[in-house]
Amino acid sequence: MLECTIRNLLLLSVLLSNVIISDCAGGRGRGGGKRGYNRLHSRMPIMIQHRNSNSDYYEHKDGARIVQASHFEQDYMLGRKISFFCMAQGLPRPEITWFKDGVELYYHKFFQVHEWPVGNDTMKSKMEIDPTTQQDAGYYECQANNQYSIDIRGFRTDYVMVTY
Repeated sequence: MLECTIRNLLLLSVLLSNVIISDCAGGRGRGGGKRGYNRLHSRMPIMIQHRNSNSDYYEHKDGARIVQASHFEQDYMLGRKISFFCMAQGLPRPEITWFKDGVELYYHKFFQVHEWPVGNDTMKSKMEIDPTTQQDAGYYECQANNQYSIDIRGFRTDYVMVTY
C-alpha cells in the first residue's frame, strides 16, 4: 500500500512539473507562440547557429564569404519591384543561391537573378521580384558556397499599404 502511494505521488509530481514547465514556456502549443502567429513576419531577429567551433570548414582562407549585401530589412509597395544584392568572395569563385522561407528559389517570369563574375574570386548577384504581391513577404537568404565553406545572409521583407 505504501509503495503504491509513493509511486502515485512520484507520478503526480512528474505530471505537475511538466504542466508547470509547459505553462512557463507559454503553454500555447508548439513554439509557445500566439495562435495564428507567423514567426517569419516577426520583427525579432532569428539566430541560426550553423558554425561548429571545432571545425576549420568555415575558417578556411579561401572559403566563401559574403562581403557586401543589401540591408537586412526592407518594406515594399505592392506591385513595385524589390531587389536584394549579395557579393561573395572565395577561391574557387563562390556560387550564389537564393532562398525564400528556407526553400530554394527557381526562375519564373516575375523572379530574376542577375550574376556578374568579378576577377577570379568574386561573384555579384542581384535577385529581383517584379511586380511584387503579398505572397512575396517573408525571409530571403543569399547563400554563397564553394568547396571550402558556406556563408549566408538573411533579409526580411514585408509589404506596406499606401493609402491616399
